[in-house]
Amino acid sequence: MLNTFAIFGANYLWYAIIGIAVLMLFMLPRREQIRILVLAAVVLPLTYLISLIAGALYYDPRPFVIGHFVPLVPHKPSNGFPSDHVLWSAAISAITFLSNKYLDLILWLLTLLVGASRVYVGVHHPVDIIGSVVIAVGVAILVHFVLKRINLLGYYAFKSCHFS
Repeated sequence: MLNTFAIFGANYLWYAIIGIAVLMLFMLPRREQIRILVLAAVVLPLTYLISLIAGALYYDPRPFVIGHFVPLVPHKPSNGFPSDHVLWSAAISAITFLSNKYLDLILWLLTLLVGASRVYVGVHHPVDIIGSVVIAVGVAILVHFVLKRINLLGYYAFKSCHFS
């Protein structure tokens, strides 16, 4: 039973994170939707680019390669760093954080479950998960402050929203 939940978490839970974020987006006021979409348009490609660079600089063989076992989910014996599933889950959670902190807490808990599942099924080490979260959160924070600084997110128009 635990294996079934771990396999689901490792392979499919990140789709639920995307779905929840999209539903949350549709529930927000139009201006807040635009702010999130602008943030996502910059954060997501930049996160992916940084993850490619990080993966080129640091090679972490997958646990099943080192331990010579068959993982619970099929996977190529490629570089495990960083975890793409966790990278995208964390990036989405970081982008939506300023819009609804309570719903975003659920997204972060699901992101942690994705990471734990990826480790449990034997396709990632904890460093791959931590690295993904650090990259995604770091890029989101940097982009948020740069866009805020140049007022591309229209912060003066959003005085009623919940961000600093």
